[in-house]
Amino acid sequence: QVLLVESGGGLVQSGDSLTLSCAASGDTPCINGMSWYRQAPGKEREMVAHLSNSRGEIYGDFVKGRFTISEDHAKNMLYLQMNRLESEDTAVYYCHADHRKLGSGTICYGPPDASWGQGTQVTVSS
Repeated sequence: QVLLVESGGGLVQSGDSLTLSCAASGDTPCINGMSWYRQAPGKEREMVAHLSNSRGEIYGDFVKGRFTISEDHAKNMLYLQMNRLESEDTAVYYCHADHRKLGSGTICYGPPDASWGQGTQVTVSS
């Protein structure tokens, strides 16, 4: 299993910056990629940013250069630096990991799986 715990959300004003953190634990050697998603009331969940060795960095079209996804692999941490926040960015932000199961040593096995954090609320006032 992979356990994801987000932190860093809060209430900010339009134009402010905020950095979200995601702490991963469990079968972390078998994580293939990590992402940030968000879901606002009445809207579908959408990808904010993705990071993996195979795909590099991918951002949602709405990001428009404002956000940066990064990781500290040694610490199993994922970050989302958000700048110039807008009221439209108000949502629950979720950490996501694509992974497999960890076996003996560092062997990864099983079908592709995914884990989600519980989310952290970001509210941008205008």
